[in-house]
Amino acid sequence: MSLRFLQEKGPSVDWGKIQRPPEDSIQPYEKIKARGLPDNISSVLNKLVVVKLNGGLGTSMGCKGPKSLIGVRNENTFLDLTVQQIEHLNKTYNTDVPLVLMNSFNTDEDTKKILQKYNHCRVKIYTFNQSRYPRINKESLLPVAKDVSYSGENTEAWYPPGHGDIYASFYNSGLLDTLIGEGKEYIFVSNIDNLGATVDLYILNHLMNPPNGKPCEFVMEVTNKTRADVKGGTLTQYEGKLRLVEIAQVPKAHVDEFKSVSKFKIFNTNNLWISLAAVKRLQEQNAIDMEIIVNPKTLDGGLNVIQLETAVGAAIKSFENSLGINVPRSRFLPVKTTSDLLLVMSNLYSLNAGSLTMSEKREFPTVPLVKLGSSFTKVQDYLRRFESIPDMLELDHLTVSGDVTFGKNVSLKGTVIIIANHGDRIDIPPGAVLENKIVSGNLRILDH
Repeated sequence: MSLRFLQEKGPSVDWGKIQRPPEDSIQPYEKIKARGLPDNISSVLNKLVVVKLNGGLGTSMGCKGPKSLIGVRNENTFLDLTVQQIEHLNKTYNTDVPLVLMNSFNTDEDTKKILQKYNHCRVKIYTFNQSRYPRINKESLLPVAKDVSYSGENTEAWYPPGHGDIYASFYNSGLLDTLIGEGKEYIFVSNIDNLGATVDLYILNHLMNPPNGKPCEFVMEVTNKTRADVKGGTLTQYEGKLRLVEIAQVPKAHVDEFKSVSKFKIFNTNNLWISLAAVKRLQEQNAIDMEIIVNPKTLDGGLNVIQLETAVGAAIKSFENSLGINVPRSRFLPVKTTSDLLLVMSNLYSLNAGSLTMSEKREFPTVPLVKLGSSFTKVQDYLRRFESIPDMLELDHLTVSGDVTFGKNVSLKGTVIIIANHGDRIDIPPGAVLENKIVSGNLRILDH
């Protein structure tokens, strides 16, 4: 990868060659769903493996350890919900769908410790590790590490090279061959923090029983962009193939065009369905081609480094007969911040067998826009500031800034903006109903 980086300069796409994908290369989900399900759905499910990308830490939310071990709903972690979903599937259809976790050196040890608690669940769980790459000094272009050890002052010298590493690491672990030997044919890959990424039987059936008889080796679930998604990678037609273009690859002059909702209407959810046999074939031919994403970082000591990364979806152009499926927004419910966490913990969603669905009591199926300020960034601070999660069934927009706390059973409706200026504190009293309100200034409620 580093050799290719040194040989190729500048953004890796020629903007002039980027076209909108042809109509039939991105199918509406409704069309896939309209085909219905066959009677033998169990035998189709038995050919599936669920893979979750589990390399990330919870640092951006102020948590130590793997992100997948953060509690998101009724004490359940991302990993708990994933296991519950697949166990429910296996019990309902009497199948054996296994779960595979792609860990990184950052998450492997902690994840393996916790896996023992699922020993009695009806889900086989496998893990493999993605690679460990050396961070490169931005000036000298040489590795920062003094030797290959991963301890002491060397810990910052290494990084996991993005989820595009899944193909080589899965293959090299031997697990790919094991699963093919067990009759598995497709993997459903998604980020473990996307709570909307559940196994979809209609998409699976479309893969296993292609309508035109031509097997499809790669499906990318895309969904319509909203103003909040301008940075998401988009599917384009490039030199006759479907191609994923990420914002990091776009020449500066075209970034605004890339972000426009009118030209590029969809983005990649990173829910992917990929043929195991195709991964094996391409890996053995060394034919998986992914653009290199250059990620600049500054280490704690102030040293500027670069990380070379690849994205799993970028390989779409190497597979035969690839397809995009435009899925409902509900299949993209990522939890990246405590603002997202507030949504999934609230009564906007109901939890059933590990799956979150939007409450039927909400009149509009859209998700409210929630922006919690920096006092809420860390999960423990966020939890301390809410005595209980407010009722948000009728909320459209919430902005909170400054030192704000919420009492029990607060109800938020319409647009609510709460701003405590520096030095002030606002305590929203228990049972308060705020509908289309702006709250500012100082409001302290002290125990008598």
